[in-house]
Amino acid sequence: MPFLELSLTVHQSDQERVELALEEVGALSVTLLDADVDTPNERAILEPGVGETPLWGEIALQALFDVDTDRAGLVHVLTDLLPDLAPERIAFREVADQDWTRAWMDQFKPMRFGRRLWIYPWNIEPPADDADAVVVRLDPGLAFGTGTHPTTALCLEWLDGLDLDGKHVVDYGCGSGVLAIAALKLGAARVEGVDNDPQALEASRDNASRNGVAGRLALFMPEAFVSPASPHDTAARADVFVANILAGPLGELAPLFAANVRAGGALALSGILEGQASELVERYGEWFDELVVTQREDWVRISGRRR
Repeated sequence: MPFLELSLTVHQSDQERVELALEEVGALSVTLLDADVDTPNERAILEPGVGETPLWGEIALQALFDVDTDRAGLVHVLTDLLPDLAPERIAFREVADQDWTRAWMDQFKPMRFGRRLWIYPWNIEPPADDADAVVVRLDPGLAFGTGTHPTTALCLEWLDGLDLDGKHVVDYGCGSGVLAIAALKLGAARVEGVDNDPQALEASRDNASRNGVAGRLALFMPEAFVSPASPHDTAARADVFVANILAGPLGELAPLFAANVRAGGALALSGILEGQASELVERYGEWFDELVVTQREDWVRISGRRR
């Protein structure tokens, strides 16, 4: 059975009351998108805080209704609510019913990162004849990060290029756990994953279990992730530290990250737009040497070694 899709663009200040009104008149779902997507003004929101719903200034709002819903009635409700809204700005179309999870899984194809690391969805079996392949299996329904975003891809490629055998790794901002699981599959002895969203930790836990590495992955909320108690307490420090979050938190958390990386340990930072890199290089230069900026599309990774 098809659905009726209503779409319009609203200002951030109007979003809540418009969304509530649509739900009251029978919306089956309401989706919020950046109205500036695919333009120079697009703004990514990658790691919102727990309980936060960060929004764009202009929001493309899409609502689904039963296909026989009265279109004129919907327009009347919205124009009553927003007198400045011109009816011609409200668009309707019929969309086919489908298994949305299956549609996403059909688009999620195996991806290679570096020399031997692969990310596979659960619905596709990796070839048995590639003995060198290191495969991470993900459930798209639980994936906060699958490797499709440039920031994740940059981190996966970096991990693939390291010797992780027996190493202690920290994945700060672990999301789906894809970086943590990749590190474990690449030979890390143990990984600590940190995220400010309990749902992300649950996704990491589930994906780690499916990949058979849950016993070597410890998961923490940020407040439970503690730095070494003493400058001489090196046992708790990581050999490898990767943080794929956002530039602002990366700058604020620099002392914490530095305290958790052993001398000579490797660091990678991502979630950084091209114009934000120089400030972070200067910030982390207080503790790290050999800082290198690697770019993919508009995003960069900063990597270095703890002095």
